[in-house]
Amino acid sequence: MAELDQLLLDPTRLAIVSLLTAAEWAEFGFVRDSVGLSDSALSKQVTTLSKSSYVEVRKGYVNKRPRTWLNLTDAGRAALSGHISALQAIAERARAGGASHPRG
Repeated sequence: MAELDQLLLDPTRLAIVSLLTAAEWAEFGFVRDSVGLSDSALSKQVTTLSKSSYVEVRKGYVNKRPRTWLNLTDAGRAALSGHISALQAIAERARAGGASHPRG
């Protein structure tokens, strides 16, 4: 059975990796605005996720303006998938336990 991923227990990091599942590379500003963080708060979370190889960071320029893009790695996708499976298993066990408990 899959286990909860300690990094993804944080709702902010979970929101970031969940958002990145839908994109190959997402611009930093898009992720920041979508998750509702400041630049520095997102930067700290991305640093944590990239240290665990869940997110890769690419820097470049668009019309001479610096840009940063984020991508969810295969390891990040696997971690998210396992985390979601573990959450689903917890919910299913709770439903089964609740269903077997007499109402009264």
